[in-house]
Amino acid sequence: MTICAAGKTGGMEIAMNKLQGYSELITADNHEKKAFDEARSRGKTIVRTSVIGILANVFLAIFKAVVGFISGSIAIMLDAVNNISDAGSSLVTIIGTKLAQKQPDRKHPFGHGRVEYLSAMIIAVLVMYAGLTSFMESIRKIIDPKTPDYSTASLVIVAAAVLVKILLGRYVKRIGEKVNSDSLINSGKDALMDSIISASTLVAAIIYIVSKVSLEAWLAAVISIVIIKSGVDMLRETISQLLGERADSELARGIKETVNSFPQVRGVYDLVLNNYGPDTFNGSLHVEVPDTCTAAELDELLRTITIKVLQEHNVILTAIGVYSYNTKHNEAFRMEERIREMVSRYKDVIQMHGFYVNEERKTIRFDVVISFDADDRGKVYEQICREVTAMYPDYTPQIAMDTDFSES
Repeated sequence: MTICAAGKTGGMEIAMNKLQGYSELITADNHEKKAFDEARSRGKTIVRTSVIGILANVFLAIFKAVVGFISGSIAIMLDAVNNISDAGSSLVTIIGTKLAQKQPDRKHPFGHGRVEYLSAMIIAVLVMYAGLTSFMESIRKIIDPKTPDYSTASLVIVAAAVLVKILLGRYVKRIGEKVNSDSLINSGKDALMDSIISASTLVAAIIYIVSKVSLEAWLAAVISIVIIKSGVDMLRETISQLLGERADSELARGIKETVNSFPQVRGVYDLVLNNYGPDTFNGSLHVEVPDTCTAAELDELLRTITIKVLQEHNVILTAIGVYSYNTKHNEAFRMEERIREMVSRYKDVIQMHGFYVNEERKTIRFDVVISFDADDRGKVYEQICREVTAMYPDYTPQIAMDTDFSES
């Protein structure tokens, strides 16, 4: 058993869980192999689902094109073109998934997972393009209208297409959510949007048959605007992910709970997660440990933490920083409580951590996390520095303004 022994004044012993030789490393290797197998299985699922989408959309496009040509319905013809664009979207998803599965190389050591975001972006652009072209065609038909000629067979085909698109959209979206594929989710949403389009053309046809009033060109224009908005929303969401969003709060909380489960860790702070594709994260964090831990004990602890986080959350911790806390300086406890009480009065301060008093050098160091919602984060920081100096004029404050990247 390895121990980070506190001094006599601190009066505490913290037991560390020692690594079980090579068994833990073997377990970690097995976990990496399992993660690789799961990634490969995920890719196969995405490709299989996309192939189903391509076949269904090509099938629907052929039937709708025939019906639209025979009836002279611009709305049905545009719907057929939209099905072809959906098939293209599924093809982009397949290509993106295959590229994302490439192994890391010298130029891209973190892998190629972000290619999936690029494929999702291309799909969003295709959706917007389909909406823009259909809108332009709708305007031309409003200016120069043509009378459609619907038949019972054509209406039955359109009705069947609505049902197929609903089933296809729900299936693709559900699989996308299951395997965390934005490309599939976007394709599923687009398919559900198409079902609304097809249903609208069916309603327009029925209105024309009953009242001889043709609304399909106007309807096609409205639908086109809805399609364009859907594409813009998809594009905005994908760009946000590429720029780098705050880590999922549930994942961040789970990692902190795992690290905090080690008895020698008093706190976990400064968690940063970098996304390199769906479900692919590298990260770093700080742990707070007693000031009596040796370098060897810390090395053992940090390696164990790294392995456990990888096993439980599939996140690779590339760096773990260390904060020490006083165990032999009773006055430091009182100083921390007093300063913490002062800092808590600032509504924009989320957290204070890493507190340590160095009596030999007469320094007080800690980090203070200031919310992004603060009107002036720098001003809050300066006020805290002044208050600490006034409270302890014999000490030099070493205060870092910190950011919580997992702030919710």
